[in-house]
Amino acid sequence: MSVTFTAQDKSVIRTAAYGAVSLLAAADAAGSPHKIATQGSIALASSTGTIGHLLAEKSKIGDLGGKSVAELADKVLPALTEAMALIKKQDPAEADSFRAVLHIALESGVQARKGGVSPAMTEMIRKIDEALDAA
Repeated sequence: MSVTFTAQDKSVIRTAAYGAVSLLAAADAAGSPHKIATQGSIALASSTGTIGHLLAEKSKIGDLGGKSVAELADKVLPALTEAMALIKKQDPAEADSFRAVLHIALESGVQARKGGVSPAMTEMIRKIDEALDAA
């Protein structure tokens, strides 16, 4: 089965993936958010397959700004649900791949943090999983 996404679909998926990494980094504002974001983004850019090609494209990622973690979450969590639904509609195996890629990126971010995962990061990962499961 050939998987084809519209430009809008690709934007939602890229925003969701890079937004998830940004949420994890934001949840560790007192620690090393830049290291978390860097390692998570490298993991996303290093993925393979259909999802890897999509995430590696050089296109604009949606607005990931905001004055608080809550504002960022208001954008990213719905995007994660929408992205998972879009991918599932095309190919359920690719949805599993997307979830795996996100988990690798989040784990890479966690490992970049000196001292391991914080309670706030654990909760953010739970919320990300919940958003993925809502699709």
